[in-house]
Amino acid sequence: MNRKLATALFALTTSVSATAAMAADECGDVSIASMNWASAELMAAVDAIILSEGFGCDVELVPGATTTTFASMNEKGQPDVAPELWINAVREPLLKAQEEGSLVTVNAGPITDLGEGWWVTEKFRNDHPELDTVEKLLEHPELFPYAEDESLGAFVGCPAGWGCQLANANMFRAFEMEEKGWVLVDPGSAAGLDGSIAKAVERDEPWFGYYWSPTSIIGKYKLQMLPYEAEWGGTENWDGCIVKAEQDCLDPQKTSWTKSEVSTVVTDDFLEKAGPAAAYFENRVFPGEIMNNMLVFMTENQASGEDAAYEFLATQEDVWTQWVSPDVAEKVKGAL
Repeated sequence: MNRKLATALFALTTSVSATAAMAADECGDVSIASMNWASAELMAAVDAIILSEGFGCDVELVPGATTTTFASMNEKGQPDVAPELWINAVREPLLKAQEEGSLVTVNAGPITDLGEGWWVTEKFRNDHPELDTVEKLLEHPELFPYAEDESLGAFVGCPAGWGCQLANANMFRAFEMEEKGWVLVDPGSAAGLDGSIAKAVERDEPWFGYYWSPTSIIGKYKLQMLPYEAEWGGTENWDGCIVKAEQDCLDPQKTSWTKSEVSTVVTDDFLEKAGPAAAYFENRVFPGEIMNNMLVFMTENQASGEDAAYEFLATQEDVWTQWVSPDVAEKVKGAL
């Protein structure tokens, strides 16, 4: 009996090992870009854990940034995956690579509710539900008194030297905000911008200005983005004027903020070798509010992308288990 049991166990172990090896062979080696900002680091780490533990992939995280990662994928076919690629910076060469078939967008919306624009505090939005668009709010500069001259309304733009400084300055002119009684405030630095928000929220004071999501600031202070009544004014107005220096943008026109597009992009080689792991990326969508909350966790705990990934997988099971099959989900849970 002992010999028969040992033989059966050996056969079972061999079968399991073969199955595991087959799963690994289906996926193989996968390199994932870990971009140099918090949300991208988190996404890359989540992808690495799920692909490794759930699909048997041999995963390598590769440091990167938007333009350098894209250039490497486009020219060398590595890394295999860019989890959070901001398209506006590489739109034309990406379209060309997609037409040629070397790069593929497998998910055109991996994070919801993201983008740049003009925001107010949650308290202000609750106190003034009638001012639910940028244009309506611009008629009431008295609600945002400027510290140096309370007869004017304060709009907080981008620090000098940031690309968004030009866009905000030209949008300020397009909406004739100076004539309406507003002053464009330069916060001086990233710390100054964040500090102005923190100060306003902590003192229950109104704040109106530029920011973007996903970020820990949006998550921590629950800022609310205001929509524009103005429709998108087109690329000629935006790219040919709004984002340029004032002397090169003599007649800026009203427009909504340009749409921020983020995609998960992979190489054609990855699609060929990844098997069922490739489908995971099509389903993997982070809700914006949860992403912002995870960025707050990273900031407050000085957590790495990997630390945050394990926190996300442990606390947001109802989200990520929808991205994979029950069998894969159980494998990942068992590894946590």
